[in-house]
Amino acid sequence: MPLDPPWLVHRRPGSALPIDTEEARRLLRNGNLRDELLKHGSQPVVRLGDVELSRDELRKRVEGVAGGLSSFGIARGSMVSLYAPNSLSWITAYLGAIYLGATVNAINPAYRKEELRHILADASPVLVIADPAGQELVRAVSPSTRAVLVDELPQGQPEAPADISPEDPALLLYTSGTTGKPKGALLDHGNMLAQARGVVEAWRWESGDRLVHALPLFHVHGLGIAFHGALVAGASVTLIPFSPEAVVAELQRDGTMFFGVPAMYHRLVEHLEQEPADLKHVRLFVAGSAPLPPALFERAAQALGQRVLERYGITEGGIVVSNPYDGPRLPGRVGYPLPGVEVRLGEQSEVLVRGGQVFSGYWHNDAATHEVLVDGWLHTGDVGEIDQDGTLAIRGRIKELIISGGFNVYPREVELVLEQHPSVAEVAVVGMPSESWGEEVTAFVVARAPVEPEELIAFARERLATYKCPRAVHFIDRLPRNAMGKVQRSELTTSLSP
Repeated sequence: MPLDPPWLVHRRPGSALPIDTEEARRLLRNGNLRDELLKHGSQPVVRLGDVELSRDELRKRVEGVAGGLSSFGIARGSMVSLYAPNSLSWITAYLGAIYLGATVNAINPAYRKEELRHILADASPVLVIADPAGQELVRAVSPSTRAVLVDELPQGQPEAPADISPEDPALLLYTSGTTGKPKGALLDHGNMLAQARGVVEAWRWESGDRLVHALPLFHVHGLGIAFHGALVAGASVTLIPFSPEAVVAELQRDGTMFFGVPAMYHRLVEHLEQEPADLKHVRLFVAGSAPLPPALFERAAQALGQRVLERYGITEGGIVVSNPYDGPRLPGRVGYPLPGVEVRLGEQSEVLVRGGQVFSGYWHNDAATHEVLVDGWLHTGDVGEIDQDGTLAIRGRIKELIISGGFNVYPREVELVLEQHPSVAEVAVVGMPSESWGEEVTAFVVARAPVEPEELIAFARERLATYKCPRAVHFIDRLPRNAMGKVQRSELTTSLSP
């Protein structure tokens, strides 16, 4: 029988975390990021390339950057955009702004003119910190916005830090915009602390851990969970550009944890199947931001020497559900609510979430806020299924629902079946307009071996009701994905539009 509340499955032995959900939320949200992330100490905290900083060294650099930002008028409540790839300068600029109580708008450095134009117009930052290419784009799309180079920030002596509360805004992160223009999710210090402390508790993060970090820092996965989590735990982090060779080398050097998206695990597993390495000393592998196909889950278990821990999150609430550290990790299931989090299913089996991690609303968009936040519950837009053991599985997005012949078809259910075929490397299922059916279930397949469409359709019909099975199969070289590995289904439907 599931525990009551279910999140207690993540509570570590001897934990000081209260078992009452409301009390746990208050404790998880208490404080601010500046005081929690920038604690004093001589132990190493971050390594990037040939540079490794202790906690005291990092704090000294951050204070210098904070002083320089003060000279631009940055203070508590200021909006600062950060538009650059991962670097040590990115980290100190981010923490320098947080130190002053500013709100940081982290922007995907891959965004180009139209995406950047929308975000800058919506966020209205007083300052953009960018790399040289980013600075030129800012000048092109918003000449009145001040932009400075991330590697050339002035140094200074910061004023006495402002008193920052858990309710003060910390991050403005824009959604991926798969169903329209991106919306800015405003997350406060309490949200970010609850997210980081929740995974530190659940994943048994210790001060002796070193996380090998290859995720982008502009995203809640790479920043709010990976980077924040390491600093909150008193542990250390090694940042690297992703390649399978680099990940293996750093894990064998002194890494104890690795977090990645399924696309990273796909490349890592393919590398390890060709060049096996002993990684049994690694304490934890975590996957998220997109579903980990069951076939890849099993291959990864063989190649890595342990089962990957899957978790589920959303920009508006961070990581809210995770498979247990101590307990079964099942393919296709993302586990139990994290500490202080409640999860239930609403209409159309929509996943609803409540907890200290959940944001208070979208930036300057009350209508969108009221649509997703109802009576304290975040309506995620994801379709879920809760098993008798209390574990959650994600079956797709409500807006991706296919209605074929009057029947509801969830793409993920069909994908899970097709992924079992030995000739299928990856697959995405979408609904295409049909005069006969309303929408026609259509599969886009990346094949690992030659296979005919009829064989895949027959394979599905042996395992699913006929109305759920693809009526058409198209072979492509790769699935279109965003920066965090999520399939962009709109690009697939557009590719077949007349």
